[in-house]
Amino acid sequence: MSIRPVKQTSHAIPTMEGAGVHLHRAFGFTDPTMLDPFLMMDDFRNDDPAHYERGFPWHPHRGIETITYVLKGEVEHGDSLGNTGTLTDGAVQWMTAGSGILHQEMPRGNAQGQMHGFQLWANLPASLKMTAPRYQDVEGAEIPEIIDDDGTRVRVVIGEFWGKRGPVDGIAADPQFLDVTVPAGLRKTFKVDTYRRAFAYVFEGAGSFRDASQPAGVLLEKEIRGEEVNIRDLSGDRTLVQFGTGDEVTVQAGEQGVRFLLISGAPIEEPVAWHGPIVMNTQAELQQAMQDLRNNTFIKPAH
Repeated sequence: MSIRPVKQTSHAIPTMEGAGVHLHRAFGFTDPTMLDPFLMMDDFRNDDPAHYERGFPWHPHRGIETITYVLKGEVEHGDSLGNTGTLTDGAVQWMTAGSGILHQEMPRGNAQGQMHGFQLWANLPASLKMTAPRYQDVEGAEIPEIIDDDGTRVRVVIGEFWGKRGPVDGIAADPQFLDVTVPAGLRKTFKVDTYRRAFAYVFEGAGSFRDASQPAGVLLEKEIRGEEVNIRDLSGDRTLVQFGTGDEVTVQAGEQGVRFLLISGAPIEEPVAWHGPIVMNTQAELQQAMQDLRNNTFIKPAH
């Protein structure tokens, strides 16, 4: 057994997308090989409806899959094929854009105006770039949650973990997508397939992945003493943690506990030609997609 080392940590960057949605970008639009097969992840979290209610009006996708995971509020969606629906608290949608789709996503807050969710983009291999579009909408109640004896909670959104399997299937990246909560002061280890790229994204509390090999309680004591643990040891809210190779990820939770997404997938290792929401393998394919948009031939007939 080998614990994956931390290659790099970074903080999500504030940005705006759609018609003026304020969000934080964990990664994306830089090096597409960094977390292959994953291309981008946004954390859309806000308590002010004016910062998200204009949403993401009609826009195209081709060559990728999008994963939308909603924690608070709702996201209404519709597309050029006539599909409509609403994602509510705890729900996930996996959309295979494939050969091309036009869709929109309109977030709405809960009764307190709160909106929180994530969108992750996964690349498709060349053999599936032009596959037929597909949706998988899963309500929160359908996602299995495991509560360990020590209080650790894991929602198995996608993939298999601790004997439970998430309801989304047939995904090219064969991903594992876990929503993990570890109680205060606890050191916990999670299995991750050696051949997958893996990252964690902390969005509540704080914990150390880098120095988790220290005995349980050491980092907690340092945090209480006010040492430089917050900068050097702990990954807090909106922190992306990229891992090296190994078959385990270990975290030491801070004094408030920690909640994070733990995501891994099989790398595709193919050339990437990327422009906005369209991701192909070559510049020629990318230019063809843009021409299809101009010629109104972007949506391909079902076979």
